[in-house]
Amino acid sequence: MRFLSSGYRKFDPQITSSHGLGAYDESDNEDIDRAIALSLSEEQNKEKAVDIDYNLEEDEQLARALQESLNADSPPRQNIPVENVPSEPPRELPPILFASSGSRTCAGCKNPIGHGRFLSCMDSVWHPQCFRCFACNKPISEYEFAMHEDQPYHKSCYKDFFHPKCDVCKNFIPTNRNGLIEYRAHPFWMQKYCPSHEDDGTPRCCSCERMEPMDIKYITLDDGRKLCLECLNSSIMDTPECQQLYMDIQEFFEGLNMKVEQQVPILLVERQALNEALETEKNGHHLPETRGLCLSEEQIVRTILRRPIIGPGNRIIDMITAPYKLERRCEVTAILILYGLPRLQTGSILAHEMMHAYLRLKGFRSLSPQVEEGICQVLSHMWLESEIIFGSSIDISATSVASSSSSSSTPTTSKKGAKTEFEKKLGAFIKHQIETDSSEAYGDGFRAANRAVESYGLRSTLNHMKMTGSFPY
Repeated sequence: MRFLSSGYRKFDPQITSSHGLGAYDESDNEDIDRAIALSLSEEQNKEKAVDIDYNLEEDEQLARALQESLNADSPPRQNIPVENVPSEPPRELPPILFASSGSRTCAGCKNPIGHGRFLSCMDSVWHPQCFRCFACNKPISEYEFAMHEDQPYHKSCYKDFFHPKCDVCKNFIPTNRNGLIEYRAHPFWMQKYCPSHEDDGTPRCCSCERMEPMDIKYITLDDGRKLCLECLNSSIMDTPECQQLYMDIQEFFEGLNMKVEQQVPILLVERQALNEALETEKNGHHLPETRGLCLSEEQIVRTILRRPIIGPGNRIIDMITAPYKLERRCEVTAILILYGLPRLQTGSILAHEMMHAYLRLKGFRSLSPQVEEGICQVLSHMWLESEIIFGSSIDISATSVASSSSSSSTPTTSKKGAKTEFEKKLGAFIKHQIETDSSEAYGDGFRAANRAVESYGLRSTLNHMKMTGSFPY
């Protein structure tokens, strides 16, 4: 505290009292009291001015910092599907640290910020320890963080949760030159995998077409084909096994009032035997990879007599085959089916080839590839529907007959067991293959035949085909 100069008086050392202190008169005392009062008043006003200046300065700093945070260029937040997730997570600017004046509430704990540091991000303020990763629940202190569905994540946690992994090698799918995640996916199974696996020799299942994961070993058939374990569970491996399936499909045809009176041999064969028979056969229109044949020529075919076993290295061993001589007693000498495929796929091929046999035995002549293969695909598709949708071969055949003929035979009970979820999915996949086939004979032919059957019924379509060689329109 300092005194005002006008209220200060110097003491005269020569004027003393008996008490040893300088003597003052009454007027001097009044001057001193007035000076002290003025000095006290000035000091209080100065302290008040300093306090006001400090508060104003703090508020101005806080306002400038908040304005900078609002003006910062931050990318828009959006929910990012896993399929299109970028290689780097959506970035937010780092939380901005401020000093608090104590008038704000933390968005995390809902308590006042108090006098201390706080973070300003996501349109809210937070205690530094309250701004946490939604995945691991640990505070986020890194320079960058990720957002997903309005929740913050560490960059590492975001990658673990949302960066897609390859279903084959189980690693994170790498980014391309542009920094984007690029992967391949099966159009039906949606199995995701690195693009490199298309050229590195990774095998596919010969039935469902899924790639072999590195942690699961597929079965290797003797001709080099690979078979996944799910498809192996219902695979047809020898000719005796195929006979029950043949009887089921015969019942299906009878339910459609399309009984095949002749007993046509059904033989399960290896791929080499199928290819050799294909070279000998003069009739028919076949895919580049043939899985079934309806034969009309006499020849000798090697057929599989006993189901092979799985040996070391998940390879098929102990395949027992024997020659079978085909004799021409009618227009069809045999139906050959490739071994090792699951029941539903084997059945769809057998239904297709049996329709070829029906057309030849019933005198359908000079059909174009599109007409003949198209109607055979329709029968294959119908049989699959009876298996995976209606649960019985008889249900769909009875429905089809009702729309085309009133003289159907009494249906018999199907001998099939219940389908597993994978079998149902596999059946849907085989149907999808038929429906989306891009070839002229099999794909366009199926779609044209299916439209005719849906519009006019199966019986009327067949009658029109026999008379004109084409589908009704």
